[in-house]
Amino acid sequence: QVRLVESGGESVQAGHSLKLSCIASGRAFETYVMGWFRQAPGKEREGVSCINIMTDNTCYADSVKGRFTISVNNRKNTFYLQMNGLKPEDTALYYCAAAHITRANMSRQDLYEFWGQGTQVTVSS
Repeated sequence: QVRLVESGGESVQAGHSLKLSCIASGRAFETYVMGWFRQAPGKEREGVSCINIMTDNTCYADSVKGRFTISVNNRKNTFYLQMNGLKPEDTALYYCAAAHITRANMSRQDLYEFWGQGTQVTVSS
């Protein structure tokens, strides 16, 4: 059974940094593309970043370009989201997910078959 577990969410002040981790088990890395999504209360879930773990091709939401970086450690079956220069609007429940696709994209969330439970990031001004 595929399982994804996120960690690293905290309450921080604006301008600070956090690094989220997602540990994959159950052969989840065979899905090829991993992604980070977030959902704020009353808002729809949105894509943040994604990566093809074989090619290292990445994608980013416009709102996080230049601030967030996605990376993967295939040996540890873990991928990360480094978040710098956090803003209050980054406050959300962050989910990691895996898709059985080859193109790194977030255009269709339904293609992400496996999801973690979420880790809360709260940014105070």
